[in-house]
Amino acid sequence: MLENNPVIIVGGGHAGVEAAFALARQKIHSLLITMDKRAVGRLSCNPAVGGLAKSHLVKEIDALGGVMGHAADSSALQLKVLNKTKGRAVWSLRAQVDKKKYPQYIVSLIKKSSYISVLEDEVVGVGTKGGGVERVLLKKGLPVSCPCLIVTCGTFLNGRVHVGNRNYPAGRLGEKPSAGLTESLVAMGLESGRLKTGTPPRISRSSIDLTKCTKACGDEEASPFSLFSNSKKNKNEPCFLVNTNKKTHEIINKNIPFSSMFSGKITGVGPRYCPSIEDKVFRFKERSSHHLFLEPEWLDSNQIYINGFSTSLPETAQKKALRSISGLENAEIIRPGYAIEYDFIPPRQLKASLESKNIGGLFLAGQMNGTSGYEEAAAQGLVAGLNAGRLIKEKAPVLFGRESSYIGVMIDDLITSHLDEPYRMFTSRAEHRLFLRSDNAYSRLFPLACSSKALLPFQKKRFNDYFKTLSLVQDFSEEKTKYLDKKNKMKAFIKMPGVTFQKFNFNHLASSVFIKRCLFEIETNIKYEGYIKNEEERMEKNKTLESLKIPLSFVYKNLPGLSSESVERLEAVRPETLGQASRIFGIRPTDITVLGSCLCSFGVSRET
Repeated sequence: MLENNPVIIVGGGHAGVEAAFALARQKIHSLLITMDKRAVGRLSCNPAVGGLAKSHLVKEIDALGGVMGHAADSSALQLKVLNKTKGRAVWSLRAQVDKKKYPQYIVSLIKKSSYISVLEDEVVGVGTKGGGVERVLLKKGLPVSCPCLIVTCGTFLNGRVHVGNRNYPAGRLGEKPSAGLTESLVAMGLESGRLKTGTPPRISRSSIDLTKCTKACGDEEASPFSLFSNSKKNKNEPCFLVNTNKKTHEIINKNIPFSSMFSGKITGVGPRYCPSIEDKVFRFKERSSHHLFLEPEWLDSNQIYINGFSTSLPETAQKKALRSISGLENAEIIRPGYAIEYDFIPPRQLKASLESKNIGGLFLAGQMNGTSGYEEAAAQGLVAGLNAGRLIKEKAPVLFGRESSYIGVMIDDLITSHLDEPYRMFTSRAEHRLFLRSDNAYSRLFPLACSSKALLPFQKKRFNDYFKTLSLVQDFSEEKTKYLDKKNKMKAFIKMPGVTFQKFNFNHLASSVFIKRCLFEIETNIKYEGYIKNEEERMEKNKTLESLKIPLSFVYKNLPGLSSESVERLEAVRPETLGQASRIFGIRPTDITVLGSCLCSFGVSRET
């Protein structure tokens, strides 16, 4: 037992922060090492949290005691539910947030915690002993011993920023990259690769003619992300919408040869689902216009983030293209858009707990695992912190299944896939998305959160209050009511299109602070009842595959019936279960039959 030794966390972004708090809730000390204390909790790119599918991750983080949801609520400039023209299962809350207040809130929570320390330094190497982590090497100070190490370096591993033909080492624009750590991890036997991502320019609000822009406000009434946030009247600071045009596209096309992404200077692969403006213009030649959202970066900010204009064009070309847009004729760039190329560690080398398959006590989380987005990083950080704590306490890891959470979908995708682009969460990735909704995240994950001791006492109490209200609403739905001249249970009418609890008198329940959320969850459960039952039956059938464990040292090459290609893919990933093996790209159903038969017949006898 090494509970008195701190767990080292490398990086103070969203993954590092959630990892630290996950350990703190288990009463385990952590030392968070960052190159810049001022950057802890920083929103490094867009000024928003949540959005399509990402809001499901934020709600799940909240259900597991994490901090991202209430940090977003505390700094929200506007809240808006997206995807409302589609089914409720894919409705997604998005918060436009204040990029100054968000990290301030995170830092205030860290200061209140007696289990989290922050050190400003750079980790340049990792020392091992007996196949496990022993210490980290610092650039400024002496080596620090640790029982567990969580690495969450984001885009800083050998990061290189590109603006037009110019490029230079940087972790983000104006910040130094991390050098040496990739090489140390590779020396320990891990593979690395290169990816890229981009960010748009920031322009001066005072240089924009807002009378030519379309105002984009949030919802007047929207529930906050977190169950721990007090309900209050939402701020509703507007964003603005503008459109590119034929002239804009001509300027971009003319300057594409000078873009880093098209000149061959960047070798890393970029995100297909969040393309640069050059990609959009080049790939979608039939489109004469693209939407751009002008988003304030903080309250009363003069700095505007141009969502939809990610670019690595030369700064002069960026300015010229922007000034061709109505409302931006006099746009002044505060900071140009740029692409950043960085090292990542292909996550097929990790267990479902996010611990390395080969190096005990080494956990990796966040963008360095090949993901894109604050929410994906934060969810991984929470899982890594939770499981690092479990390892120290000599308890089995907490594993998240595809059938129980979006977190489980994401981790399973990461550890079984060959990433050829940054990974982004989508609702379409979840085969059980009618069950994995954001509104029922607490009902789905509370038992797991309790059994893994992931919650603080006040969080448990808050959840219990929520479930009391949920139970009252469930009982209310079972009552008989006269509706359409018939007597029947209320839930029979709730199933009808367009009918909600608003048709009925629920004033006796209205005093509960959670009534709005609970009505929505029960109402959705009722409307989706038949679909959910079908999904539960499918999930039950899949349990056999997930329960068959495969030893990491299993020998595939001499197994009769497996092709050499299948052997290569299985050995590259080394799946932990037969279920994981079935989801590896290129693995055939017949391969799973052969492998399953061997596991059932011989157990672990094919180990080396």
